[in-house]
Formats: sequence, C-alpha cells, structure tokens
Amino acid sequence: MSPVSSHPPHGQSSLRTVQVLGGGNAGSSAHVRSLASGLVARGVRVTVCAPAEADRLYDFTGAGAEHVHVPRSSDPTSVAVLREACRNADLVHAHGLHASFRAVLALGGRRTPLVVTWHNRAHAEGARAHLLRLLERRVVKAATVVLGTTSDLVDRARGSGARDARLAAVALPVPSRPADHDDPERAGSKLRAELGTTGRPLLLAVGSLDRHRGYRTLLDAVHGWRRLDPVPLVVIAGEGPLRGVLQRRIEDEELPVRLIGRRDDVGDLLAAADLALLPSGWESRSVFAQAALHARVPLVATRVGGIPELVGDAAELVPYGDAKALADAVTALLADPERCERLKDNGTRQAATWPTEDETVAQVLSVYDELTQPRPLV
Repeated sequence: MSPVSSHPPHGQSSLRTVQVLGGGNAGSSAHVRSLASGLVARGVRVTVCAPAEADRLYDFTGAGAEHVHVPRSSDPTSVAVLREACRNADLVHAHGLHASFRAVLALGGRRTPLVVTWHNRAHAEGARAHLLRLLERRVVKAATVVLGTTSDLVDRARGSGARDARLAAVALPVPSRPADHDDPERAGSKLRAELGTTGRPLLLAVGSLDRHRGYRTLLDAVHGWRRLDPVPLVVIAGEGPLRGVLQRRIEDEELPVRLIGRRDDVGDLLAAADLALLPSGWESRSVFAQAALHARVPLVATRVGGIPELVGDAAELVPYGDAKALADAVTALLADPERCERLKDNGTRQAATWPTEDETVAQVLSVYDELTQPRPLV
C-alpha cells in the first residue's frame, strides 16, 4: 500500500482529528477502532469521543487514540463535553446520525471541517420518522463531506441536501478463527452440542431483536421447514424490545427456534452453522453478511439496501417480508450440497473484492488531507 498522508511541514504539529461515536452500532464502532489504529500509524493524532463502555469493548486507547467519555445522546451534558473535545481539532469525523447531529451542535458554526459517515439508515415510524428526516437534512447540510458506505446511502444523502456525498465502503477486521483454532471442527461440534443441534442443521441469525430485522417473517418461514427430517434448529443471537413477543410465539407455536441473547462469539457460532440467515427489512454493509462470507457459510438474505451490492452472487436473495420465499430458499439449500459449495466459493471471491482496512484508511485520510491542507493562492 502506498501512503497517502503527507508528513506535516517542519515545525508544525500533526493533524488532530476527533472521531465521534454514539456507541451503539457494532459496525461503526469496529470501523472507528480500525480507522484509529491506521491513522495513528500514519502520524495522525486521534481522539475518540464515545461512551466509556464503547472503549471497553473496542479498546480505542489500545489503538493509540485518546478516549474521551461522551455520554449517550439522552444525557444533556453530552454536547458540552463534545464541544470541549473538539475545541482544538483540525477535523471532526462523526459516525451515524445521532453522533453526527451532536457534532453539528458541538461545532456550533465553527469552520472546522466536519466529515460524516453514514454506516446505516435510522429506522422509525410516524412522527419519529419525520424527526429523523429533519435531523438527516440538518446534518448533511452542515457536513463538509458525507461518506456513505453504500450507493443508496450516498443517494439518500444527496437527496437530503448534501453538498458533497461520496461512496466510501468501509472494511471491517477479518473475523478470527474459532477459539479452539487447533481443532476448529471439534470446537464447532462442542458448540453444536451446547446449542442442541447435534445431528440436525443449524441455521444462524444475528442481530438486535427489533422490528426491522425481519424476525417475525423468519418465524413464519420456520413453518415451511419444520417437517424436514431432521428438523433444522434456528438460533438467533441478539437482544432487543421484541424478545418477549418472539419468545411467546416460539412457545405457543412450538417452533424449533432458540433465542440465545447477545453473544461475543459470533465467529464460533458461524463456524458451527450450516446456513446464515439475514431477513432484515434494510441493511447497508451488514457486518453479519460479511462475517458469513468470510467464514464460508452459505447466506440467505433479503434483497434490500446495500445487500445485493455487498454480496453479489454469493448469497441466495429473497424479497423482504416473503416468508414462503425465505422458507423455499432455505429448504432448497439444505437439499443441495453442491449449491452450498458454489455459494461458499463465490463468497470467498466476493470477499476478496471488498476494500481492505489499509485501503479504507487511505481513502479516509485522502479526504482529510483534501479538507485540511492549505490551498495555494491564485
């Protein structure tokens, strides 16, 4: 990789950047951790403003960044803390809608360049949806540059009034091998036994138990394969407001589904899975989809948002909300090992087309240089 950052002139300090995170999104948090590490290695001073729990999970300080605890948006002191953290920044880079809105308020009309990355689209209904659209317009009009991780997010930013919106597909760290790396097959068998899937297919879904994740449709689809022999078990890793509703359905309808809560061993779960399921109503560069392709696990996903652009021909894509199409796709894959092998190979090739972490850092740093280097007088 060729470096893109120029060293500061003699006597001048290095570029000072502030990364602003809301702290609630795994994809954006992992990206900021990767970005901080790459920027620091290139001589950039990085401050990460995020809740303390985000630093505990992603270790921004371990990447060489300074961490400033900024409470979540519901805390009235968050903007004041962020304003002080950004006071001497050469550039501020905010990730996600709520973090970006707080950055706009904290900068308060200063001339400090503001870069905003949209990793995903906020979900809401009714009056809240209208409020989110207002926030989007306020943020993109204040931002110097908006980076969208998918083409549709770039189009959305332009439609909201962004003066400069660009595609910047982010790379996530390649998932590590299972913990028992000396014998991953044995580790997978042990995990399957713990989950109760010995001798039966394991279908894995990962994500918060929210309305837009499509889990109601997934439970509907389960009826389409519950008569198979052996009966596949669906395991859903995640927490959220729909847990009670989903659990009642699972019990009332006696569905072969287990809710296992939030997990930090998704790589191990994927290594044990036969299929990965992503029934969401909208996704951008899904972390789970990327992990599934890296792990060579056949993926069935909805044809929404950035998913087709992300996976290409490396997944079975079905319409959102169509339980029959989802059930048919899963049933067909379980009966077709050759098709599964083709998807695995396609996934390996597709993953090789995604940007590396170094390439992601280089692209972002080129934007920083463009916005902060002095322009010649003409």
